[in-house]
Amino acid sequence: MNEPTIHVGTVGEGIWRSGDGGATWRRACDGMFVECDVRALVAHPHDAGTLFAGTNEGVYRSGDGGDNWTRLEGPLDGLITWSLLIVSHRPEVILAGTRPAGIFRSSDGGRNWRRADANMAQGCAGIIFNRVTTLRADPLDQDRLWAGVEVDGVWRSRDLGESWTKIGRGLSSADIHGLAIVPLADGRRRLAATTNNDFNLSHDDGATWEPQRVEERFDHAYCRGLAQRPGRPETLFLGNGDGPPGGTGAAWRSDDGGLAWKRLALPAIPNSTIWDFAFHPAAPERVYAYSVSGQVYHSPDGGDRWEKLPREFGEIRSLAWTP
Repeated sequence: MNEPTIHVGTVGEGIWRSGDGGATWRRACDGMFVECDVRALVAHPHDAGTLFAGTNEGVYRSGDGGDNWTRLEGPLDGLITWSLLIVSHRPEVILAGTRPAGIFRSSDGGRNWRRADANMAQGCAGIIFNRVTTLRADPLDQDRLWAGVEVDGVWRSRDLGESWTKIGRGLSSADIHGLAIVPLADGRRRLAATTNNDFNLSHDDGATWEPQRVEERFDHAYCRGLAQRPGRPETLFLGNGDGPPGGTGAAWRSDDGGLAWKRLALPAIPNSTIWDFAFHPAAPERVYAYSVSGQVYHSPDGGDRWEKLPREFGEIRSLAWTP
């Protein structure tokens, strides 16, 4: 298998790229402020050379694998972009989640944007401004999208992101960090949500939620990134730790849609919370995990074996890779 190209989005150091699987690195952020904050990175599902970056200055696009970046001018200028979603079956549709909390939608590959109808809370104590931390597509309904807001709960769209409605009760916290949608054998879906104090499940399309009391099974209750293996949506990966950023972390895998969990055998004790994971549908067995305080881990076999990449960064908030 060829070594992948990895892009790491940092806070204060822009984007770093490795073309040899993490052995060597160089900055790859020409066209944007070299010390910008990059909190979201996504690769185009059908074009390995096209990437999008969500930054503290708006959204940028690269058409040459990250060599050069161009800011997508419009209403996102000056807004901090926390999350991005390219709709895989309609990749010209792109969603961006911002701070203060809002969702912006493009239907032409990022050339033009408009604000979606989503009356999200704008602020709260502690973080001052709310932010849209995660955006997810629904595998059972091509027009349905999901969003998690820190701190304003779970939101749903039934029109491919044009308008949004807040849903659900019973969450352990309205501080949403990650979402997953698990198709079930009977045609229904199970929803999963990570928060600052637990992992939550819903069996009725998000109307009600059941906290799972992970503090009884995990070392820490703080849960962050939540990802699904391409082609196996019942296989979930969860990152957690002792806080944001915390001083230690762990990675977990569930093979049954979030009911049972196994701690993954990372080769070192993470230096902070495991923030998130990165997959690519072209090689679904390959997964990267990263801690918020700069460590990157790689598994070639779906999480059974891991290596720690030698380079450490200051603070990582996003990672995307391409074959």
